[in-house]
Amino acid sequence: MIKEIAVLTRKRLIYISCDPATLCRDLADLCHAGFTVETIQPVDMFPQTHHIETVVSLQK
Repeated sequence: MIKEIAVLTRKRLIYISCDPATLCRDLADLCHAGFTVETIQPVDMFPQTHHIETVVSLQK
């Protein structure tokens, strides 16, 4: 699916993840497809739990 996303995305992609393992896997694939990571921001949407969302801004 990363190849299709790379073809459809022109300049910028915002990726939101709730799982650090899949985030790392997908970011590696997206970087190989020509994207670079601009910013990474964790977001604690569920305080007092172990769940942390991560918002990543990528640019082609």
